[in-house]
Amino acid sequence: MRLLIRQGRLVDPVGGIGGVMDILMEDGKVAVIGSNICQPDAQEIDARGLVVCAGLVDMHVHLREPGFEHKETIRTGALAAAHGGFTSIACMPNTRPATDCPEQIDYVKEKARQACGVHVWPIGAVTRGEKGEELTDFEALKQAGAVALSDDGMPIQNANIMRDGLILAHRQGLTVLSHCEDANMVMNYAVNEGRVSRQLRLPGRPAIAEEIMVARDAMLAEETGAAVHICHISTAKSVGLVRRYKRKGVQITCETCPQYFTLTEEEILTQGTMARVNPPLRTRADVEAIIEGLKDGTIDAIATDHAPHASAEKARPLTEAPSGMVGLETALAVTLTALYHSGEMALSDILRKMTINPACILRLPTKGRLSIGSDGDVVIFDPDQEWTVDPNEFYSMGRNTPFAGRKVKGKVKYTVVDGKIVYQEGASHVL
Repeated sequence: MRLLIRQGRLVDPVGGIGGVMDILMEDGKVAVIGSNICQPDAQEIDARGLVVCAGLVDMHVHLREPGFEHKETIRTGALAAAHGGFTSIACMPNTRPATDCPEQIDYVKEKARQACGVHVWPIGAVTRGEKGEELTDFEALKQAGAVALSDDGMPIQNANIMRDGLILAHRQGLTVLSHCEDANMVMNYAVNEGRVSRQLRLPGRPAIAEEIMVARDAMLAEETGAAVHICHISTAKSVGLVRRYKRKGVQITCETCPQYFTLTEEEILTQGTMARVNPPLRTRADVEAIIEGLKDGTIDAIATDHAPHASAEKARPLTEAPSGMVGLETALAVTLTALYHSGEMALSDILRKMTINPACILRLPTKGRLSIGSDGDVVIFDPDQEWTVDPNEFYSMGRNTPFAGRKVKGKVKYTVVDGKIVYQEGASHVL
């Protein structure tokens, strides 16, 4: 099978290739990049006026299956990913049962094979049942196909367990993705500790609860030599800590999410539970520090932390509703609007954080790049097309987004996986 993408504006953060190009894919791989490619038997995409780049890679999503299929399934999550331009997504293990053994890794992989074309990469749990007490069999998880390890959603509180986990993960060549919050400080509180929490007369999740754990895990990474990745970083001091340890040569990386460089704690006052997320939305100063961390390279990746919930769950009172928001279908547009169209960052620098960087952190050598011989995973989008976020148009089962009704710029036109179109704007589902 051949697919020819004609006259698109190629943006390649890895090789630095740019300009208007044709791209020919054969048998799921990029075969030729050049001008005026002639391949009469190829399926063609007219990409004139559009950006063409490597398919987006989201290293942090929650697909909910098994156990919470009323929120999302692997199939609907993959559909949402394709709609948003993501060709590879890594799913967290906080399912029921947790993805803490080879059988559960196999389950996720089989469901992904049955359901979709988007690549779904399982992340294995660090501890059994994500209880923070007993380490899983890292070697068995890796052999089954786990690309990383995490207890996301249930931060590992015991420093000795985390240290042992990092040592063993290092031996297996696996990165540990850490949700950094001190559980005793944050409890199940709904909002950042600060002006808004005081106004609502609610206990808050203090910034220091994140920062203490970031400092701990940075020190453990330094001591063990292991690779640790800080999930959804949200505070100015956390960014400063990562920056400091990176300068020391420690194997530490981090990600943030669009909500942390666009929204503040004030959203809780108008959006209620739609703005409830862990870690919470912070202050304007934190938002500015996150943007600076993205610009100077301290923050390596932009992830979504896609966390769908049923509408009835989010309709509960603020103190009782679950935390989380969906993001796969809005991440590119929200990011382009906030960082590219504002002049804060170049397009290639943004795409680096949504393609090659997360692929490298997850050690996926064939993903996140667009060059001859690479996998035929591509997203084609109009960076300037304005549209209004409408959750009713989502492919995800989740409608819980604080961006509903917002005008954003950047529209996905095609998503291609292994040389096959899996999403086309205006067409019925291709997956």
